[in-house]
Amino acid sequence: MNYFPKIDKWRIPRDILAKSLEEMALDGVRGNEGICLWLGSRNDDGNATITHMALLRGPGIVKSPANIQIAPELMREVHEIARENELTLVGQIHSHGRGYGVSLSYSDRTYGISVPYYLSLVAPDYAMNKVTKIEDCGVHVFQPKKGYVQLGVKQVKKSVLIKAGRSVTILTIGDDDPRR
Repeated sequence: MNYFPKIDKWRIPRDILAKSLEEMALDGVRGNEGICLWLGSRNDDGNATITHMALLRGPGIVKSPANIQIAPELMREVHEIARENELTLVGQIHSHGRGYGVSLSYSDRTYGISVPYYLSLVAPDYAMNKVTKIEDCGVHVFQPKKGYVQLGVKQVKKSVLIKAGRSVTILTIGDDDPRR
């Protein structure tokens, strides 16, 4: 079994971007980056299907204006829940503040998840603009032997496909801390 088959297309639920922006904007209001993990399946036919979105809570996640830190214990919890639901961590979306752009930062590239064909999106303006489209985000794919490669708008439209009719399933992972 190939755990990281080559992926050419990512199928995403029609509402995942809006729900991700809504989640990340809660941190953006405070002047911090936000994040949502995207889970689903990878297939040997070159497709990944994203079906679930993980919201991270509690002391295992620290968000600041230009950085997000996720404790190993919280990531282990993500992986346990993924395994229980027969899911794989396929990608994520996080936000950058105004002026930071939608390219991956040095920290994103150095300390972020770096597995073959992992999808990493960056939403602009701390995700505060509700009408942000996927094409407004930086869309990056981790390529073996190359690292993260940012897709152009045409590549995004060809590779990230909106799946009509299916809503994203939301998982809340970690201690549900009301302070977020």
